[in-house]
Amino acid sequence: MKNVVLLGSTGSIGTSTVKVAEDLPDHIRLIGLAAGGNLALLLEQTRKHKPAVVSINDPAKARELQNTLGSSTQVLCGNDGLLKLATLPEADIILIAIVGTAGLQPALAAIRAGKDIAVASKEILVMAGEIVMSEARKHGVKVLAVDSEHSAIFQCLDGKPPASVRKLWLTASGGPFRSKTDWPKEKFGEITVERALKHPSWVMGRKITIDSATL
Repeated sequence: MKNVVLLGSTGSIGTSTVKVAEDLPDHIRLIGLAAGGNLALLLEQTRKHKPAVVSINDPAKARELQNTLGSSTQVLCGNDGLLKLATLPEADIILIAIVGTAGLQPALAAIRAGKDIAVASKEILVMAGEIVMSEARKHGVKVLAVDSEHSAIFQCLDGKPPASVRKLWLTASGGPFRSKTDWPKEKFGEITVERALKHPSWVMGRKITIDSATL
């Protein structure tokens, strides 16, 4: 049984992780949850999984949540709440699914507390990858990739020495233009911003959607 702390439990990766925990109750126990602002979903997750500690960004929402849950669950808030969750003594692994740079401090705190971390936030590694990996080596913990792109690289490299790799190519999916039948190269001159923003699978921000459509 793995005791898991999930930072970012109400986002896309967070809710997927919760579903995995529900499918594998004999293997995964959610002992801590943190959300940005989705109070209703965090409350639902807390009632179902009964973590010892939860956190939400807004102090007013934290008070509301504490009043609703009573003394059965400790409710924290803000960055301090994330740091407390990231260093829970009972945790085996901290899954960081927070959007943007807010996950860096909890990631470093977890590593320094001797916790393995699973990273779904690419920004952490883009912004401070050398620091994160150096601290992980120093404290003897694992940094696992969760999100699709870096998880794919992680799985390709698993067990292979870095010296065996000369170059890595990471492409975008092509978004709505992936199909060679619907969008042969000859038609690329007809592509508009509006077409590029219509991703066939995901609803994302404009920049990420355009990035995904870029071949």
